[in-house]
Amino acid sequence: MLLPARDQYHVGIVVDDFEVARDFLTETCGYVWGAELRLEYTMDLPDGPFTCEHRLCYSVTEPRLELIRAIPGTPMEPSSSGLHHVGYWCPDVSATSAALLAKGWAWECGGTLPDGSPAWAYHFNPAGVRIELVSTEMRQGLESLWSGGPGA
Repeated sequence: MLLPARDQYHVGIVVDDFEVARDFLTETCGYVWGAELRLEYTMDLPDGPFTCEHRLCYSVTEPRLELIRAIPGTPMEPSSSGLHHVGYWCPDVSATSAALLAKGWAWECGGTLPDGSPAWAYHFNPAGVRIELVSTEMRQGLESLWSGGPGA
């Protein structure tokens, strides 16, 4: 099995208005949020590197949500369904990406770890589903975004 269900850990939602979406999900659905992450980030796109301000947070509440501020001109734009991607922990992003490509999933973008190996990748398929592969090397750091409690 290429992507075991047990490795699925979040659902990503990309929004234009970060605060409004976060407040709505808190007030309506009871979500509590971990620390907000803001950083200048360079992602790899098919046309080459693209540097932007990346803004996101994960819910402390489960099922885990990842809320991402939209970045126009990249795959990180709101989806018409509201659901942007389903995220999976992945021990070998490079090999899994290659296997997904062989099965007809298009590679959209990705990022690298400090050693240059793949940290994450978005893949999209003709049925309209996007997945995110996230290196298990990032697991401890990402889990700290929701394990410290609200706004940690």
